[in-house]
Amino acid sequence: MGAPGPLKITVLGSGTSVGVPTPGCHCRVCQSSDPRDNRLRPSVLLSYGGYNVVIDTTPDFRTQVLRARLDRLDAVLFTHSHADHLMGLDDVRPFNFRQGTHIPVFADTETLSAIQRCFPYIFRCEERQSSVPQLEIHTLNGPFELFGREFLPVRLLHGRSSIFGFRFGSAAYLTDHSEIPAESMDRLRGLDVLFLDALRHKPHPTHSTVEHSIRTVEQLAPRRAFFTHISHDLPHRETENALPPHIRLAYDGLEITVEEAG
Repeated sequence: MGAPGPLKITVLGSGTSVGVPTPGCHCRVCQSSDPRDNRLRPSVLLSYGGYNVVIDTTPDFRTQVLRARLDRLDAVLFTHSHADHLMGLDDVRPFNFRQGTHIPVFADTETLSAIQRCFPYIFRCEERQSSVPQLEIHTLNGPFELFGREFLPVRLLHGRSSIFGFRFGSAAYLTDHSEIPAESMDRLRGLDVLFLDALRHKPHPTHSTVEHSIRTVEQLAPRRAFFTHISHDLPHRETENALPPHIRLAYDGLEITVEEAG
């Protein structure tokens, strides 16, 4: 399938589950004057062919789409059911108003169950006095097409939990993972751009470290790699200066064009 023109990836948020600055913290990163050290919860916007697709609706979703000046939303993909990836879902309503359409949502069965528990009012069949998000639900069960581009769910391990990243042409977005299973590694060869989790240097039971993610990049050999889901343990400038030149830290507002994603 041919790609519908170039793909632009906008980083809506590059931070960990509590964001940076972290409430109540006065460390040097939380007090940094470098705007790249201000990190909302992790999400990206994919723009191509006049369409906009968001991966994860974080608690910061409203702030993120306002900052990105997003005036259209065509689909939402979810990586998993944790609050920092899910809880902004109600804020898709203005796009329903503007577009007059349901918004397709793609997630695995566990995440869809969490959405139903967290937002039960969306799914009640009753007459309402106020608006609710209008969603078109799709369960992840293999590759799927969105607006002329194929998306491939990629299984990841987030501690003991199984979650998903996504490959779309020659780019992939992987967040919240501690390990990438061998069969998933095979699905991530030949990339132009790879986003992957790199929480901090100190080991964590459910997230990749900087060092572990560097090794993953070495194995997969993408042309460019960007670390995301970053904690306040990593000052942007200092950390990036110690990375190989083809690996950078993502930051909020970063825009990348993938010319030949298919």
